[in-house]
Amino acid sequence: MPERLFIFIQLEFPWVLGPPDGRYLLRDRPDGDPRHVVVVSTLGASRAAIGAVPGVGHRPSLMRRRRRRGPARQASADPADVPTTRVTVIDPVPLSAEHQARAWLAELDRDRDVQATTAVINRVVHLHRLSAADPYTREVAGSQALVIRAGWGEGEQVADGRWLHAREVPWTPPRRRTGGPRRRSLTDRSAALRPLERLAALLGGRTDSLLCEELALRARLDLDQGRVRHAALELDRAYAAAVPELRAEGRQDLALRIAELEQLGTAVDAQARAALPGDGPDKADPPQEDAVRHALERLEAALRARTATGFSVKR
Repeated sequence: MPERLFIFIQLEFPWVLGPPDGRYLLRDRPDGDPRHVVVVSTLGASRAAIGAVPGVGHRPSLMRRRRRRGPARQASADPADVPTTRVTVIDPVPLSAEHQARAWLAELDRDRDVQATTAVINRVVHLHRLSAADPYTREVAGSQALVIRAGWGEGEQVADGRWLHAREVPWTPPRRRTGGPRRRSLTDRSAALRPLERLAALLGGRTDSLLCEELALRARLDLDQGRVRHAALELDRAYAAAVPELRAEGRQDLALRIAELEQLGTAVDAQARAALPGDGPDKADPPQEDAVRHALERLEAALRARTATGFSVKR
């Protein structure tokens, strides 16, 4: 029986995540103890094949590297082999007995623990994007994982992505918190947007996208990942674009929603100013997450209402 066991949650994604393969220690402060150990491993393709270079965020594509090696080969309709990335998030505090590990696994809260693990992975991905100056590195969601596992093993074992015991964790996206009594799932929200119908209209040039839509999506991503300052600044720009854009469409059915956004604009501006660095007695408190979340949800509701009953078509 091993003396020290480490519990972990592991996710596999069907692409190269971004951070080079290795072990990463996450701390809250320089002199603090590690909060998590994150192990990134690329599977299904050699490092040479994917062009991995330690410390460099961008990795040349398979096609680009093949062009360097020699003449083009005959094209094939078979799907290309792709690498997968296995990310293991390990609790650095060991357990001394297997029954403790079994109790942890039995009490695992799928939504809470998978979300928390994904947040840890996204922190590594986000910081890699900044350090590598690679804007195409993107965060992940649990629903994108090919498989999710939870289990335990010895130190070097789990650090290599293996285990003594593990089980797969079925998982579906949790419902996002909203202000009403009924919490709508992400699927409900997507259906209200009529995505396929609108996609066809956008691709065919029959309608336009709005600046505020992309800004709202970026604010949502940052808010969900705990980057409240980023979300506050993005939401301020989203509101600045949303009111004139929605008003220009002349939709009477959106008049009350536009008026609500105008009223919230002052509070949104205050949260954005609070997100900016400063000092002295006039420095505002940090932005309030609840205020940013509420304002973002109201903008999202207005954008859903805009497409749920139809959207403007170019003439």
